Amino acid sequence: MLSQILRAIGLAFLTAIVALPVGIFVTHWAGWTLFCLGLALQMVFHFRNFARLDRWSRTPVVDASLEGEGAWDGVFGRLYRHEKDLRAQIAQRDHEIAMLMAAGQALTDGVVLLDNANHILFSNTTAETQLGISVRTDRGLPITNLVRQPEFVAYLDAVDFAKPLILRSDRNDGSVYSIHVIPYAGTRRLMQVKDVTQADRLDQMRRDFVANVSHELRTPLTVLAGFLETLQEIELEAADRKHYLGLMAEQSARMQSIVQDLLTLSSIESAPPPNNDPIDMATLLDKLKRDAEALSGGRHNIVLESDGHGDLRGAEPELVSAFANLVTNAVRYTPEGGTIRIQWQATPQGAEFAVQDNGIGIDPKHLPRLTERFYRVDRGRSRDSGGTGLGLAIVKHSLNRHQAQLEIKSTLGQGSRFAAKFPASRVVL
Repeated sequence: MLSQILRAIGLAFLTAIVALPVGIFVTHWAGWTLFCLGLALQMVFHFRNFARLDRWSRTPVVDASLEGEGAWDGVFGRLYRHEKDLRAQIAQRDHEIAMLMAAGQALTDGVVLLDNANHILFSNTTAETQLGISVRTDRGLPITNLVRQPEFVAYLDAVDFAKPLILRSDRNDGSVYSIHVIPYAGTRRLMQVKDVTQADRLDQMRRDFVANVSHELRTPLTVLAGFLETLQEIELEAADRKHYLGLMAEQSARMQSIVQDLLTLSSIESAPPPNNDPIDMATLLDKLKRDAEALSGGRHNIVLESDGHGDLRGAEPELVSAFANLVTNAVRYTPEGGTIRIQWQATPQGAEFAVQDNGIGIDPKHLPRLTERFYRVDRGRSRDSGGTGLGLAIVKHSLNRHQAQLEIKSTLGQGSRFAAKFPASRVVL
């Protein structure tokens, strides 16, 4: 700035040096006129550049043609560089904000930003799906106007966010959400919505499992306790005593079967990945057929349908147990005179082991839950047949460990078909 002032003074001094001789040797007014004209030219020069700066300040752009003369060129150069740097910083900030917003949208948990009055400032698409809101139309609205479940409204009104709220949605059937509100930036709130439906279902399955185990064991224990009390308090004839002891032995064997199946299921779930040992399917199929005939005792027609090609790779004890469960179930739940077909087919695309019967069949509403532990279509019929309610759960877990799928088809009154489908990687041709 000092150099610019000195330059202006220098130009004025030069103008005075030129105008002074004119004023002395010509006329005074001519000298003063020349001096004023020189100063006026400087003013016009500066006014022209000032007008250019004024126009640019009204619509600032990064314009490389923004140039001036003399001292103004430095001013315009600095303005150009400042505007360019500022716009680069803004572009970088906008990019970072866009990346942050994209990260928020990519979260599998719902995120909603609220002000201190619970008005919606932002929400990602996950939260929109979970809560049934839309940030485009609902921005600025109180979230309690859109999510009106009493427990949710009470949670926000209480302003006690030490523990999350477990909310069972009334919009998505069966969905359960964990909602945690975190204060931030003074008066604002971040609401995290986590889908815990699967965890809730697993917890419910755990509770059901404990209840079912207790129920399954309580029945034989009650019978045993009753018979023991009878034997202790009443003198019985030998025939009656033998009868009671036989019934007690049956209940004891039933409890042993339940415990054994539970141990089998537990060992399968905690076991390392199965081996890839080749399994001779011809021998295994023949054994399954003979075991089925022995269990049937001639009451059913047992048919083996196999083209004799292909073997499996895996843990033979697990697959034998799974296949035997399917065959045993078919024998148990097929009325006398029915036909049970044991089927095997292997191709380069995969293999299928199936057991088909023409028994009483299963109502389609039960099919999705058949592989649950202790799930029974008919509790009385299952107990009468000697089942523990864990057979199909064992089958499912054994097949899953071999990357196989259990496919169940059944028509009430016509029969059922249980098929284990194996991928090509498990087939030996």
